[in-house]
Amino acid sequence: MKHASYDSDCIFCKIIAGEIPSQKVYEDEEVFAFNDINPGAPIHFLIIPKKHLPMLESAQSQDAPLLGRMMELAPRLAQKQGCRPGKEGGFRVMVNNGADGGQEVYHLHLHVLGGPRPWKK
Repeated sequence: MKHASYDSDCIFCKIIAGEIPSQKVYEDEEVFAFNDINPGAPIHFLIIPKKHLPMLESAQSQDAPLLGRMMELAPRLAQKQGCRPGKEGGFRVMVNNGADGGQEVYHLHLHVLGGPRPWKK
């Protein structure tokens, strides 16, 4: 199903719409999460808003609740995917913003990485 802010040139919008297959981790009305196709850790998935926001710096103050939900989901989904909780376990959350920040797909996304270390990233 296409979201109101669907961008036909965006691979992540196409994944949300089901036009491109993915290994879905989670979905609700506002957020979609799926496994990264090139994982940098034993557990590596992306959390993306269904609203097309090209970059973190594209977010407006009205997007704060959505960004907060994405951050709140990260630890819950990380544990469901196998990350160990607490000080002995954990995970990493990364957001790449713009070319200098390493962003390759211009649809805001959180990388959630975890599992036994060392990782290649």
